[in-house]
Amino acid sequence: MLDTLISPKVVAVVGASSKEGKVGHAVLSNLVSSGYAGRIIPVNPHESEILGLPVFKDIREAGGSPPDLTLVVVPSESVLKTVKQAIEAGTRSIAIITSGFREGGAEGLKAEEAIAAVCKQARVRLLGPNCLGLINTSISMNASFAPQMPLPGGISIISQSGALCTAILDWARAHGVGLAKLISVGNKADVDESDLLAMLAEDPDTKVIACYLEAISNGDEFIKVAEQAAQMKPVVVLKSGTTAAGARAASSHTGSLVGVDMAYGAAFKRAGVIRAENFEALYDYSMAFAMQPLPKGNRVAIITNAGGPGIVAADAVEQQGLSVTMLTPAIEADLAAKLPPMAHAGNPIDVLGDAGPSRYVDALDACLSDEAVEAIIIVLTPQAMSHPVETANACIELIQSRREAHADAIKPVLVSFMGGREIKPACKAFVAAGIPDYFSPERAAQALRAMNDYSAWLRRPPRIVTRFPVNRHRAERILRRHARTGRREIGEVDAKGILKAYDFHVLPGQLARSAEEAVLVADHVGYPVAMKVVSPDIVHKSDLGGVRLRLSTPEQVRDAYDLMMLRISQRQPDAELIGTYIERMAEPGREVILGMARDPQFGPMLMFGLGGIFVEVMKDVSFHLAPITESEALQMLKGTRSYALLQGARGEMAVDLHAIAGGLQRLSQLATDFPEIEEMDINPFIVGQVGTPPVVADARMTIALNGKKYV
Repeated sequence: MLDTLISPKVVAVVGASSKEGKVGHAVLSNLVSSGYAGRIIPVNPHESEILGLPVFKDIREAGGSPPDLTLVVVPSESVLKTVKQAIEAGTRSIAIITSGFREGGAEGLKAEEAIAAVCKQARVRLLGPNCLGLINTSISMNASFAPQMPLPGGISIISQSGALCTAILDWARAHGVGLAKLISVGNKADVDESDLLAMLAEDPDTKVIACYLEAISNGDEFIKVAEQAAQMKPVVVLKSGTTAAGARAASSHTGSLVGVDMAYGAAFKRAGVIRAENFEALYDYSMAFAMQPLPKGNRVAIITNAGGPGIVAADAVEQQGLSVTMLTPAIEADLAAKLPPMAHAGNPIDVLGDAGPSRYVDALDACLSDEAVEAIIIVLTPQAMSHPVETANACIELIQSRREAHADAIKPVLVSFMGGREIKPACKAFVAAGIPDYFSPERAAQALRAMNDYSAWLRRPPRIVTRFPVNRHRAERILRRHARTGRREIGEVDAKGILKAYDFHVLPGQLARSAEEAVLVADHVGYPVAMKVVSPDIVHKSDLGGVRLRLSTPEQVRDAYDLMMLRISQRQPDAELIGTYIERMAEPGREVILGMARDPQFGPMLMFGLGGIFVEVMKDVSFHLAPITESEALQMLKGTRSYALLQGARGEMAVDLHAIAGGLQRLSQLATDFPEIEEMDINPFIVGQVGTPPVVADARMTIALNGKKYV
């Protein structure tokens, strides 16, 4: 429990100072000036009184109820001693504001670990070190060295950056946005984002949780806690440090594409976390979630007093995957009768540049009444005839009265009063009334898309992961046999054996160690055939001329074998050439790629994309964490730009989408069954029309050796 950390009744400040400019003075001064009603215990061996409060030379001498929270603001070399004294004094939680620990190198890390061990043994929760502190507006407590106290509100902040905390505080003050809690986690020696998510999910003052994270301490725990939190309230995360590939060079297509950023994106999607693309989005989304109800769908109405901004807003709405809806004919006709002849009563609704408050109210009333509208964006540009403040107040009054009368039919309303000085008072009026205002229609549309995504996630069907009947023991035997060889790469022959055990469709084929044997195999499996080199030293066969397709006669097979062995031995003389794999050619179909790469934080990441140039050059792929449901697998398909081709757009052959989804589900089961598999590619996976079984044309895997496992 973190109650004593977040809502303490007694707070000690060890390192309190009377000297302005010192962190110890700022922390104590903020605690006093914020109006905190609990007992404050300043501790400093060289002071007797600070800010009218008696100062104790040692925290153990304070008497009375022990501190629920001890704020540590002493030099780093004195922190461990101070922590031990605070524990002896009976403190329940500690926040170390002092820096100079793991961020300073190996010695600092060692000191930090020693402090964390002492706290863990005493069952005392530790925030930091190297943190700004924390703020709780519900008890008027500013236990930080941030320069100002925010207004009370519904947004709670978790930040790994103290500097970002102060930037958020300044933004909130400037825009009149209130906060519930602000917690700087610092180095996360103990209390981390998962602890705080679980706590804030239950906090009645928090309507939305906004996070800035540079790293996540425990991926599995974060997904579990974040998903539970997101069931109760929106969780918005800005994640930095998402560089592309990671330290190792991946050998599979999937491994090379699933960078750190993709892994976090997939994890957030699974957990229902709304991802902010930048600082502006973190502010924008948090404000929308805290102030407005969720949309019931994606149908948006736009009200504007100028054609250009209306078009900008409509484009932004469509670009975000939302719909500029058509108004119900009766409501549009009624609105047209109220507006001037030159106005446009269709969506976007243009009330003209000389519109006063009454026209905006008529348009807004129509949108609030129309069942075809599920969200509204109001746009205003200041013109000579505009009355921004009066218009804002009239819209606010209508929205509030409608919500009081129709609480079960409320719709989100977002505003973009565009400009600067002329519209600033109107913007403040909207925010004070709980209606978020945005600098541009694009930002309003982005916030509305985030709200719609979260609303759709809440409405999703229950996650049911299908377990297919498979021959797990056969796959396990192949993996064990291969691991004994000491080679990480599993080539096509064994990879297909494993996939066949998981009921993937593999065409007849066999290893051939000579040209004559290749002909015998081809005669047996049936022409035409494909020939592919088999070598533990060759990963990308086609790069070395190790693939020949559509061989139709024994002569072609014999010649292809001899030429392939000759050329590869010349191009890569040190490669061990076992022979070739002869396989019956698959029927024509759409080539796609199914893949998996195991992320060290979040586990197996599945990948889907079209084959060929789409994966090699365009990188048109989508990712999802395993295990995966059929619905999630189908969403992976829809998440690619080329999805329309799979559906049969522009005369292309429509393919069996559910067969691809089934392949992804089986690959998911294989990845979760065998954590030692690090990477897998099925490329190409040839898919035909409905009723035609998809074929594994080529496959490869990479395994961890020495029993190494990641999840």
